[in-house]
Amino acid sequence: MANHRVGIIGGSGLYHIEGFTQQKWVKVKTPFGPPSDDLLTGKLCGRDVVFLPRHGRGHRILPNELNHRANLWAMKKLGVAWIVSVSAVGSLQNRYRPCDIVLPDQFLDRTKRSFEHTFFGRGLVAHIAFADPICEELRVLMLESASVLKRRVHNGGTYVNMEGPAFSTRAESIANHKAGFDVVGMTNLGEAKCAREAEIAYATMAMVTDYDCWKGDEAHVTVEMVIANLQKNAAQAKAIIAHVLPQIPKAPTWPCHSALKNAIMTDRKFWPAKTVKELQPLLEKYL
Repeated sequence: MANHRVGIIGGSGLYHIEGFTQQKWVKVKTPFGPPSDDLLTGKLCGRDVVFLPRHGRGHRILPNELNHRANLWAMKKLGVAWIVSVSAVGSLQNRYRPCDIVLPDQFLDRTKRSFEHTFFGRGLVAHIAFADPICEELRVLMLESASVLKRRVHNGGTYVNMEGPAFSTRAESIANHKAGFDVVGMTNLGEAKCAREAEIAYATMAMVTDYDCWKGDEAHVTVEMVIANLQKNAAQAKAIIAHVLPQIPKAPTWPCHSALKNAIMTDRKFWPAKTVKELQPLLEKYL
């Protein structure tokens, strides 16, 4: 597809962005089951965009129920080459205050379902490089936009991906704090892994809503607290997205856009036809 799109994954409120025109909800069938919802295509700030409400409209899907493969396959199928992810996180350090923005450059995997975070298997073996799990070029553009807009933004950090849906125990939260990790969330690692395999440049805007429960002098996290701060954060996220979109290149030429080039180990003559068919949007330039 010549007209490469920019994907946005986030909370349902985010698609009410001023100037988001030509909106059309598109249903995408994937070999991995249904995505979180239909995907909303349209134009924003001069770019073709695809928006996906991560938990479905009305917030109906638990973090550990998210079908990352279906979500990212659908994005790839619709021509998405970059994804800005917006998600709520808990702060693990004093310096990250509620309503601050953290732009992580690392993940720590505390999920139990990592086998669902890859498109490969079924006779086709691939091992992507994931030392730097976030697209640095896109992350820097987001940092520059947040800085120009004078938001409280933090450059880099480690996002601990727990599974949920319960929030952390105090022991887990204190351990993560003492280890020096930065924020904790439930959704972004699976997206990042599938995005890298799909050769989509992916970066996270982690919006701090609370201090998790490690901090003795703060109320521990509740849904009420998260929702109140998410609403404040949504306005910041929209402003940054609108600012960053025109800065994203028109052509996908960053290292993430060729992540599969040296990743597939299976000899070409052994690639199963069924698996190749399922992964057509990912593999077409290698066929």
